[in-house]
Amino acid sequence: MFLSLRAEVEDALEGALSALEFPTDDLGVEEPPEDVESVLASSVAFRLAGEAGQAPPQVAARIAEEIDVDELTYVSEIQTQGPYLNFLPSDAYFGETLAGATDESYGALEDRDTSVVVEHTSANPTGPVHVGRARNPIIGDAVATLLEYAGYDVDRHYYVNDAGRQMAVFTWAYETFDEADLEDDPERDRIEYDLVRYYRKGNAFLENASDAEVEAAESEIESIMQGLEAGDEAAYERVSEVVDQVLSGMKACLGRLPAEFDEFVKETRFMRNGDTDDLVSRLKDLDEAVYEDDAWQLELEAHGIDKTLVFLRSDGTSLYATRDLAHHEWKFDEYDRAVTVLGEDHKLQASQLRTTLELLGNDTDPLQQVLYSYVNLPEGKMSTRRGTGVDLDDLLDEAIDRARGEVEDRLDDRIRDDDLDDEDIERIAHQVGIGAVRYDIVSKQPTKAITFEWDRALDFEAQSAPYVQYVHARCCGILEEAGLDPETDLADQDVELEALEADLLATDAERDLLETIARFPAVVDEAADDLEPHQIATYTREFADRFNGFYRECPVLADDVDPDLRAARLALVAASKHTVANALAILGVAAPRSM
Repeated sequence: MFLSLRAEVEDALEGALSALEFPTDDLGVEEPPEDVESVLASSVAFRLAGEAGQAPPQVAARIAEEIDVDELTYVSEIQTQGPYLNFLPSDAYFGETLAGATDESYGALEDRDTSVVVEHTSANPTGPVHVGRARNPIIGDAVATLLEYAGYDVDRHYYVNDAGRQMAVFTWAYETFDEADLEDDPERDRIEYDLVRYYRKGNAFLENASDAEVEAAESEIESIMQGLEAGDEAAYERVSEVVDQVLSGMKACLGRLPAEFDEFVKETRFMRNGDTDDLVSRLKDLDEAVYEDDAWQLELEAHGIDKTLVFLRSDGTSLYATRDLAHHEWKFDEYDRAVTVLGEDHKLQASQLRTTLELLGNDTDPLQQVLYSYVNLPEGKMSTRRGTGVDLDDLLDEAIDRARGEVEDRLDDRIRDDDLDDEDIERIAHQVGIGAVRYDIVSKQPTKAITFEWDRALDFEAQSAPYVQYVHARCCGILEEAGLDPETDLADQDVELEALEADLLATDAERDLLETIARFPAVVDEAADDLEPHQIATYTREFADRFNGFYRECPVLADDVDPDLRAARLALVAASKHTVANALAILGVAAPRSM
């Protein structure tokens, strides 16, 4: 409803300004200060004061007089406060909000008929997913889901580096060494933990073996790379045997978040179909192309980039950047927009990529890049093991363990015996633990470095994931106690929504909650435009505060509550349940039915 209200306010202002012969290019519509009861305000009088030859308060009064409130649906009154015009919502605004938000799809916007590919994570398939990269799949998955809620047709892609030297080394090591040659046991019973030992063994061998042994190994590694470049099927199958196994384990890890993908796009695809060779020819024809230091490269200083882009080695093999250029041209052909989530250490490469695509004649407006800083590791059990770093699996395991402890501490014996069994506790521990990790990471602006802190992330009282999740569980509990199914729309449970009187919800706590619910679709719209899912997290914290205020002040099922008011408040609880569930879904955080 907030989007409809904004549209109505903007139309009314534009009509009033036109009637007063004022320019309408900037309507100054904004959210009012906290101490103002309106839902929307306009500061347009500031801008027009000079032209009107009057003080801003006088201009605001003239504009307000020009608007006929009786012709508006969602505005009940216009008040002027100094230079501001404040638009107060009508009962129709609250009524339509209440009815609309009781639908389980509330917050999802209309189909925009626009396709978007969101590429994220894309970690090299050389071993387990490292916790330092955890921000990529968490932000990437949230961006993709946010865009889906905003009405876009979204595909999630993982770009697989299966053609670089790392994969050639991995393949050679996998084929060369036996289990007996490996020093350590796998750190976890999953395939990528098993195979990474070969990769480590291969790198250690290349660092410490004799010159003759290293020369022989390098010759085999080079032959694998050349085979891939030439489109040799045998070389591709050799590398794929390693890559596909490691990827299967990485998928299992990412599935715990969960972060799932529609397609794993291999870079060898653009070598085997000839796109990379074609791209190299076009790059060589550019004025910026030079052959120096035994490599073809682009000099980009004239375009504000002081580092050259190497795109072809002297031995004729391409580089990751070359293949990624072909990959992006393919994206432009297949999708209306392309969003890539990248770590801040890829900022230079992102600039080189965009500039080179433009030099090749591509329109890069559809390309958007979300850059993020890294997560500093938590202390305690998350210490580095064997010098190999901390894996994402370790973080998730500890999150679940800590959440389980928090849940058990909060359950007295009666509740544990009567309401929640061990299976329930385990389910809640997973939902709260993994939700805490995701929420804590996605709730911060991506460009800001963050330090993960357990006490903050798992605080049921502070503005964390459990704090918001508990609101959903509380909504479900109220609906269940009233004999309603929280998972089913009220309209499908013979609840006559049309008969509900939203004007019965007249307390400040009820109106504040309704206003917050009404804004949810607009928050989705703005966050999607900005590619900033942390705006949704900010909204959930405000929403939780508003709902808790309503819960404290407005009894729903008490015996002395009027039946009509009870029905209206139950509808408000159902609307709250759908709103918070969908907001958490955008963030990839589970909405527990009980906690």
